Amino acid sequence: MTKTITFAILHFSVAFTVTYLLTGSAVIGGAIALIEPAVNTIVFYFHEKVWQRVERSPSHSDSEASLEAIA
Repeated sequence: MTKTITFAILHFSVAFTVTYLLTGSAVIGGAIALIEPAVNTIVFYFHEKVWQRVERSPSHSDSEASLEAIA
């Protein structure tokens, strides 16, 4: 849990700093730093769902077997 919290702080800090440097506004920097991680979390959820389907697909297993045969 500590790793998750420290990553969230790091993510917030980067988002705020980049936005502040681009706009010069602490208010906009703070808003983006709060909104962007929330949106990113939702996108990541759907990204994981797609990858779960890819990993379960028969063609994915065939591709992995081909790569293992090469190695």
